[in-house]
Amino acid sequence: MDKTQIPALFGNAVFGDREMRRRLPKELYRRLHGCIETGVELDAELAGAVACAMKEWAVENGATHYTHWFQPLTGTTAEKHDSFISPDGDGGVIMELRGKELIRGEPDASSFPSGGIRATFEARGYTVWDVTSPAFLYDNGGTRTLCIPTAFCAYTGEALDEKTPLLRAMEAVSRQAVRVLRLFGDTETRRVIPSVGAEQEYFIVDEATYKRRKDLIFTGRTLFGAMPPKGQEMEDHYFGAIKERVAAFMREVDLELWRLGIPAKTEHNEAAPAQHELASVHTTANVASDQNMLVMNVMKKVARRHNLVCLLHEKPFAGVNGSGKHDNFSLQTDGGRNLLDPGRDPQANTEFLLFLTAVLKAVDEYAPLLRLSAATPGNDHRLGGDEAPPAILSVFLGDQLTAVVEHIIRGSDEQVPSFSEMSVGVSTLPHIRRDATDRNRTSPFAFTGNKFEFRMVPSTACIADANTVLCTIVAESLCEFADELEQQEDPAAAVPALLQRELTAHQRIIFNGNGYTEDWIAEAERRGLPNIRTMVDAIPAYLSQDTTALFARHGVYTAKELAARADVAWEQYAKVINIEALTMIDMAGKEILPAVVRWTGEVARAANAVAEAGADASAQKELLERTCILLRQATRALSELQEKQSRITKLSGAARAAACRDEILPAMTVLRAPMDLLEGICDAGVWPVPGYDELLFNV
Repeated sequence: MDKTQIPALFGNAVFGDREMRRRLPKELYRRLHGCIETGVELDAELAGAVACAMKEWAVENGATHYTHWFQPLTGTTAEKHDSFISPDGDGGVIMELRGKELIRGEPDASSFPSGGIRATFEARGYTVWDVTSPAFLYDNGGTRTLCIPTAFCAYTGEALDEKTPLLRAMEAVSRQAVRVLRLFGDTETRRVIPSVGAEQEYFIVDEATYKRRKDLIFTGRTLFGAMPPKGQEMEDHYFGAIKERVAAFMREVDLELWRLGIPAKTEHNEAAPAQHELASVHTTANVASDQNMLVMNVMKKVARRHNLVCLLHEKPFAGVNGSGKHDNFSLQTDGGRNLLDPGRDPQANTEFLLFLTAVLKAVDEYAPLLRLSAATPGNDHRLGGDEAPPAILSVFLGDQLTAVVEHIIRGSDEQVPSFSEMSVGVSTLPHIRRDATDRNRTSPFAFTGNKFEFRMVPSTACIADANTVLCTIVAESLCEFADELEQQEDPAAAVPALLQRELTAHQRIIFNGNGYTEDWIAEAERRGLPNIRTMVDAIPAYLSQDTTALFARHGVYTAKELAARADVAWEQYAKVINIEALTMIDMAGKEILPAVVRWTGEVARAANAVAEAGADASAQKELLERTCILLRQATRALSELQEKQSRITKLSGAARAAACRDEILPAMTVLRAPMDLLEGICDAGVWPVPGYDELLFNV
């Protein structure tokens, strides 16, 4: 495609502002834009006009069906397609989309995870159009469908999705941020908008190779696999030249995402072989969440066209880095001002310091909730593995801001240098303006210039959950600040004392060092910072009194919704581990061990033949003995895993999840150990599944 065509291509599959302005009468466009800006509900007349214009646009572009596209508690998206056709009364049909069909849909709510909010015989649920997230056309299998982003709730009104709580939390942080801004004399700002940019990591493998691995097909990760002679130790893959097949895949992904109005910006090789990353430009949090779900869908779809498979699991291969998703978070006023931008002199930027302090306070006080928002079974394999942030929440501020914080705590007026220039010692190269802070890749929550980067988020996750928590806990800090300052005769004069008190109280959350070391784990314990190692350990945060009170104060979750999410989390954890255990049992019992037994027979026959010929068969016998020892270990481990898997099926809820963590996962580890050793000594032609060498280097 000619580069001059890209601006015209961008967003041409989106019913966004450009199409709304073109197709709606000026007055109706103005009213719709007002609803988007202020959150006011659409009336019937406006909804009908928008529905008609949206349908005409979709039909002109080849769509015959529409769907309410939503994000249930499954970690994926969901959709139910309806055609535009309606009987015309004369035996024919017309193409129409009515306002009430645009605004509200009615999927079966009993078949989605609800944590007990809905019984299986209570089916009614509603999808409701999120007017702030534009509709789009999605191509799949030669069909084109109009997708209308929606929230999803039960008949009784509880949220059954990821989006509804996020929209509530966005309103909560906006309310509290505006209160604080009024104290600084800002009378213009009406809304504060959480802005988010997601960096998506993933692996690309050959499709034919993938299809020979049941573990990748059923679980998304390899349950067996010995490391090849080369992994990532040469550090040559990171930012390396992109292979031709992958470059072609990336190019097509870019084009599809640009058509969908998703500003895919940066792509590169990541640290592990076959690992890559894609990052998009920041946008409003709920739109960013929708777009990231589309990014994952598009990458998986496009990969298949290139005879590739996109793996999104947090740890698809043992022994090399896993994948995460960096969630870049900031707060923007409706006038475009970034409230987390320190400016040239952060020490004198009181507004920035107050919002910075609010974030530090939020992360310190609600670290278990943030850890929970990043909890998946796959992320347990990644966090704290010298490749990803530890499971301990801390905040990296860098030298300059840390010095500012320390000066505030001490009450010092000493000036902190803002930036400097450096020379790299080559006369033809310009001097470089050195940033006020370095970057820290080991920090789970790092300040990176004018935003915070939450680096714990799982690569498979919907980012809505993490941003729901971020918005809510920051809203709580800002609410406390506003409550206090609004009581003062001179709020501005009271800010320094507030900053000094709060920064002193929450200084423990600041850590600029290496988060991978054992020393930091010990230091974090001394500071009283929680180290929540697994998803099962994190889930109870849903049910604490502090959590219930926090979300109730800001109207984000009810106690019933929180309890439901805890039940869903325990159930999903147990299901994931159970599927992995069953897959491991299947592969070991039906594929790998039978192949090893056959090969062992060949080795035994070879040893006998050598001995009968009067030659020295000690090498064959030694190989046979080593193989038989590992075979016995694997057989015993397989039996133990089968017994434990069968026994825990009688459990449910938290008890089953804990048993999966404490019994099933260790049993899987015990089984894997001899199997991986067997892979290293068996004939490669006998081993029934592709090894890591094929998976990681055969693209």
